[in-house]
Amino acid sequence: MPDSKRPRHWPKASYDPRYDPIIDAGPGHNRDYAPTYWIGTAGTPPEDDGPVSGDMDVDVVVIGSGYTGLSTAIHLAKEHGIKATVLEANTVAWGCSTRNGGQAQISSGRLKRSQWIQRWGVDVAKKMHGEVTEAFELFNDLIGSEDIECDPQTGGHFYIAHRAKVMPKLEKESALMNEVFGYGSRIIGREELHEHHVRDQEAHGAMWEPDGTSIHAAKLAFSYVRLARKLGATIHTASPVMGWKIKNGVHHLTTPGGTVRARAVALATAGYTPPGLNEKTKHRLMPILSNSIVTRPLTEDEKAECGFQTKSPLTDTRTLRHYYRFLPDDRVQIGSRSAITGLDAENPKHLALLQNGLYRKFPALTDIDLDYSWWGWVDVSHDMMPRIFQPDKKQTIFYALGYGGNGVMYSAQAGKRLAQLVAGEGKELDLPIFTSALPSHGILTPFRRLGQRMMYPYYHLRDEIL
Repeated sequence: MPDSKRPRHWPKASYDPRYDPIIDAGPGHNRDYAPTYWIGTAGTPPEDDGPVSGDMDVDVVVIGSGYTGLSTAIHLAKEHGIKATVLEANTVAWGCSTRNGGQAQISSGRLKRSQWIQRWGVDVAKKMHGEVTEAFELFNDLIGSEDIECDPQTGGHFYIAHRAKVMPKLEKESALMNEVFGYGSRIIGREELHEHHVRDQEAHGAMWEPDGTSIHAAKLAFSYVRLARKLGATIHTASPVMGWKIKNGVHHLTTPGGTVRARAVALATAGYTPPGLNEKTKHRLMPILSNSIVTRPLTEDEKAECGFQTKSPLTDTRTLRHYYRFLPDDRVQIGSRSAITGLDAENPKHLALLQNGLYRKFPALTDIDLDYSWWGWVDVSHDMMPRIFQPDKKQTIFYALGYGGNGVMYSAQAGKRLAQLVAGEGKELDLPIFTSALPSHGILTPFRRLGQRMMYPYYHLRDEIL
């Protein structure tokens, strides 16, 4: 298409609630946002650079404009003097970054500290703890800067035992965190939790971690956009990568508006990674759907019954955990498991399951009106840990993927690490998450959904009955 006929703005496409990253070829072209609380309350999205409108030669392309991609662009500029070109298929921060629960915890992936030790030994686990500690410091520095507005509420993270039998496990994990890692976690009994923090009626106690912050998910993403562009990055929306070839070491990325040629490409597409985007990421994630709802504002009587004295992140101990919090405008947000496929995402039984979870925790909110309901895909790796990695030393392709629902905080650090790799300054990155690829299940990945159908009822049985 001649440059003069390329549109400067593509028509906005409607949000597709049934999108499925395993089945569909890609997340779409200039689709509108999911109807989340965050988008509904963040205000007007920031300016971007519009769609790609012609062929161009750039230094580094970042695919994906969520937290990780934007952090990568920010750190490439701040620490390496590289002005990245960010390509986004839809609207800025369209995927995970505006559909999550807004909970920042001192974690990366889905494994606990004890599981790090089982997998890698104490010495590596301690280094991994140092990495996430540094990550939380970076995150705090970012959200505390004048460039970032995200309504942070600090106060730690509460890991809440939903059954009495879970308390000994929490106590053991807390002791390990304190004795082996020197981390100041604390066990809180039901009475103290109810009196001073939250009156979750399922709770039999909790493990409190001092590092935990609640944020406004879209405001954080939009602030990252503004900061990245302030530092010289360009962010092209409505620019899905539809073809990718490497010629003489140069990446040729085909978009609807033109071909972008780059010396290096960083992938930050999380749970919305198209199956055909690149062979290095194919079948290396198991996207899992998560539902989220937000209530109408609570009355004074309802607030008193629920006993919310904290706006910190709350997570229960179910395998298919609930993540929940009290929002600054007196609403309650809660999220958990959802459908297995995109085609089933709108089935009302998944919403009912989440509502019942809310009612068990807070009976005073039974049948409360909901102002927002949405779902999104979580990028779960096959071994439950993320990777920031260059899969082939002969190719300048890099990725940061696989947070498993714990990316709000760690994505900032992942972007910094990804920028280091792209800039050729990652030699000191020797942890397993930097030195090994995302494990692959090959063509079996789509068939793992059969396992999900069997495992979800088992998880429910184990969590609620056994």
